[in-house]
Amino acid sequence: MRTFTLRLFPDDNLKLGLQNFIVEKNIAAAAVITCVGSLKQVALRMANEKNATTYTEKFEIVSLVGTLSINGSHLHMAISDRNGLVRGGHLLNGCLIFTTAEIVIAVFDDVTYLREFDDVTGFKELVVKPLD
Repeated sequence: MRTFTLRLFPDDNLKLGLQNFIVEKNIAAAAVITCVGSLKQVALRMANEKNATTYTEKFEIVSLVGTLSINGSHLHMAISDRNGLVRGGHLLNGCLIFTTAEIVIAVFDDVTYLREFDDVTGFKELVVKPLD
């Protein structure tokens, strides 16, 4: 396992920043170890919903988890507002950094993560392929 640490800056798009990093490094299988920071705009998709829910206020990132790959990523995030109320869901484009996002990523060099359509769920789901 290798690790990378990166920082995103004010006005960066969280999901796009992660995707760009994965493409730049040509990473086929990775996971988010930790992420802390703040957002000024959030776009999340809640379970079993088709559309995004967007919030425009200041939030702390209290959790970001998921898998990353040049073949497709799947990330969930939890945020807290100024009262400590926590919301969470599927990370979408449109999450804009307020001050910073400090992210640590674990890279797995012995597998490739793919996304293939699953007839049962109706979504592209994770398929792990060992490298020969």
